[in-house]
Amino acid sequence: MENDLMVKFSMFEQQIRQIQQQLEIIERNMIEINFLSLGLEEFKGAEGKEVLSQIGKNIFARTKLVSDELLVDIGGGNFVKKNITDTQKLIGEQTKKLGRIREELNSSLEKINEELTKTVMEAQGRN
Repeated sequence: MENDLMVKFSMFEQQIRQIQQQLEIIERNMIEINFLSLGLEEFKGAEGKEVLSQIGKNIFARTKLVSDELLVDIGGGNFVKKNITDTQKLIGEQTKKLGRIREELNSSLEKINEELTKTVMEAQGRN
């Protein structure tokens, strides 16, 4: 009986760890996306101005903006042209989607904690 309990606790621990890792990824993505949206705000009305563009990790090039048109990766290697405002709307949609996923993960964590508590209570009742 005690062995079954240890297996259950191990499963709960593994599930909690996986969900926490997913939550960390979601949080990092949300921060990155919000930072991107703020950065786009600086591009509004900046046609003809020089800006720093990241071309790789910690590598930047001075570039001159020729328009406010952006190429946005919509997945599968497909790019579409969008202006800054439309791109920010797209980013807002992504943020909402990530927020919903975060809520689902938190809900899953709560359910696991409830199951864990129930299992502990049952185990204590047997002793």
